[in-house]
Amino acid sequence: MPLDEQAETILRGLNENFPRVETMTGAQARAATKAGRRAVADPEPVGEVCDREIPGGAGSIAVRIYSPAGNSAGPRPVVVFFHGGGFVICDLDSHDGFCRAMCNGIGAVVVSVDYRLAPESPWPAAADDAYAATCWVARHAPEFGGDPDRLLVVGDSSGGNLAAVTALMSRDRGGPAVAGQVLIYPVVEPDFDTESYVQFAEDHFLTRAAMQWYWDQYLPAHRETVPTYAAPVRAEDLGGLPPAVVITAERDPLRYEGEKYAAALADAGVPVQLERVEGMFHGFLTIDAMTAAQRVREQLWPQLRDLVAERVRTPSD
Repeated sequence: MPLDEQAETILRGLNENFPRVETMTGAQARAATKAGRRAVADPEPVGEVCDREIPGGAGSIAVRIYSPAGNSAGPRPVVVFFHGGGFVICDLDSHDGFCRAMCNGIGAVVVSVDYRLAPESPWPAAADDAYAATCWVARHAPEFGGDPDRLLVVGDSSGGNLAAVTALMSRDRGGPAVAGQVLIYPVVEPDFDTESYVQFAEDHFLTRAAMQWYWDQYLPAHRETVPTYAAPVRAEDLGGLPPAVVITAERDPLRYEGEKYAAALADAGVPVQLERVEGMFHGFLTIDAMTAAQRVREQLWPQLRDLVAERVRTPSD
């Protein structure tokens, strides 16, 4: 499906101005990405935004907590959010606009996690931080008006990987209970020969060469045997995982693996809602000014509200 005029203009600008990360070090890629980021003069208002440090297994983890405005009859659902960026780039600020929109759109407390980045901290650092942060949120949610029994893990791109891995870890380690996993064009497997990788290797913002480089930064010591907690689509058993919402973009090299994971979840008996957004490219949903992103968000928020409409039942209930 062809791009609409606005999407074509934005994609052209990304293709021309986004750095070729595979020619850089991780630090250089982060610096170049930040240098090209435009400050938002008037961010979408929410009730409260609080930055804090929480304990992790290898030191403190920075998080940003977004709380909705208005009084609530009871504790609100909680979203633990993991930003994308190939495990190497992006941070709390890069996804601030999306987190604000999600906070308002769902009426949930959103906790955005600043996990450790590769190559300085390769796998399993990011996965360990994601799980540790989710455990902390589950324990401390009542302190900021959240309901730990209505907890979602959400992420885009590499953050989608961390959301999926956190759901796996939570199942395998006996908690915390996760009501749903929301995987937005997720990275789930280092297979660069899929149909979508071949078709969209270039000219669609995220390139095949960039993804190969990202994986090399994240998994430098695991090129032959990829761990399940790095590539969740390779897990032997996906049964018993929380319901999933999976969003893919038609013109994305990651489309095939995201849809492959959705199918594998469904085959394991996990309730899955899969949507392929036609004519869109990787990263579109977090571009606040994009009309198509706003349209898909308006469809996504009710799906997320449905996932946390009821409290998760645990064995002690």
